[in-house]
Amino acid sequence: MDIQLSTLNSQLSTPVVTLTPAAIQRVKYLIEKKGERGLGFRIAVKGGGCSGLSYILSLENTSRPDDISWEVDGIPIQVDPKSARFIAGTTIDFSVKNLLEGGWVFTNPNAQRSCGCGTSFTPKT
Repeated sequence: MDIQLSTLNSQLSTPVVTLTPAAIQRVKYLIEKKGERGLGFRIAVKGGGCSGLSYILSLENTSRPDDISWEVDGIPIQVDPKSARFIAGTTIDFSVKNLLEGGWVFTNPNAQRSCGCGTSFTPKT
């Protein structure tokens, strides 16, 4: 899938990814646990994993100039443009019944297939 940056910028009224209420609650918990002010939630992908691309979730207190940024329930969210191409339209959930993968569940319309644990995927071509 090849989404151009200009297309993403024109769709900024729609967030790149959606977080379920359970995911929002978990991110808030992690931010509170870390105890630092100004933390945001970075969502990215990188090469690796058993299916080609792995999801990367982190808490950061800075955004990059080219980030696509928005706020969800008081949480700053950042996605770099390269990652956005592969995760646009994804829903992120957090489920305690799936603790093997840390509880994060990704529903990605850009994934041709996902690995068994759900933390990596093969993008559609």
